[in-house]
Amino acid sequence: MKLSEFRYTVPKNLVANYPADPRDSSKLMVLDRETGEAENKAFGDIVSYFRKGDCLVLNNTRVFPARLHGKKEKTNANIEVMLLRELKAEEKIWDVIVDPARKVRIGNKIYFDDYKFYCEIIDNTTSRGRTVRFNYEDDIYKIIERIGQMPLPEYIKREPSELDKDTYQTVYAQETGSIAAPSAGLHFTKNIIKKLQKKGVRIAYVTLHIGYGAFQPVDVEDLTKHKMHSEYFEIPKESVELINRTLKAKGNVFACGASVTRALESSVLTSGTVKQNRGWTDKFVYPPYEFKIVNRLITGFHPPKSTLMLLSAAFAGKDTLIEAYKLAAKEEYRFFAYGDALMIK
Repeated sequence: MKLSEFRYTVPKNLVANYPADPRDSSKLMVLDRETGEAENKAFGDIVSYFRKGDCLVLNNTRVFPARLHGKKEKTNANIEVMLLRELKAEEKIWDVIVDPARKVRIGNKIYFDDYKFYCEIIDNTTSRGRTVRFNYEDDIYKIIERIGQMPLPEYIKREPSELDKDTYQTVYAQETGSIAAPSAGLHFTKNIIKKLQKKGVRIAYVTLHIGYGAFQPVDVEDLTKHKMHSEYFEIPKESVELINRTLKAKGNVFACGASVTRALESSVLTSGTVKQNRGWTDKFVYPPYEFKIVNRLITGFHPPKSTLMLLSAAFAGKDTLIEAYKLAAKEEYRFFAYGDALMIK
């Protein structure tokens, strides 16, 4: 299968720059992957598609405001620093992306928060990537929460606001570590989760910290040659028990998003059950792929040629998914991270 088969054009007016308010007022397309039939619903209707004994698996990662605006020493040039991940906490060393990169060399210092602290460039990693060492006395995460901006995707054509610190975050976020939201979960409210629990649905949580690679399109025509980015994940014992109990009882396992799906499908035992696990996954799911754990997928309408779209196509079938995307555009669904929802059954 070739990358060019996953090219499509999204009308600019359908790219969501703001979230639905309230969250569950977004549209929901329910796609039957066997028949190709699609129903147009509101996200609040999703509860009716669950049965007692089913399991909903959510990614409880928390997005931190990873975009920092600083000043280069001596020149005072404006430099944006995107924090990717902490490499060595005790040495305050981070993996970052800088912009504009041409102005930032090894040995340069970038100052933040009215020159109260700085980072020093200690290595180059990619064309825009750098390794930096921070100089600060306080908890770096406290500083980030105060001065940082949420790392909205580049296709959102506006500056991040303080409101994004709430809206670009799921209502069940707990474990800090992502620079992108598990966007399929943005539609859930605490009330919907309560309704599901009241119905007898098991709620299980995994953690997968979404990295910068989530924003990057696939750039090789032959999908077998794509090198997937690695992301850290954890599946705790209590979630394993809930999921495996559901599988044993022939219930449905609903994965909320590609991040949940990748974590689960990276942790399969030969018995066809999921195992307690933690570590890094670079699992690339694209058509054709036989899913071992997940049999319901809650997702969204993703950018063309993205790993997210490819995973959805593996689950729904390429032609079925592309027809659903065409219908979504015709029905004026909102696309991408702040857009509407798609449930594939």
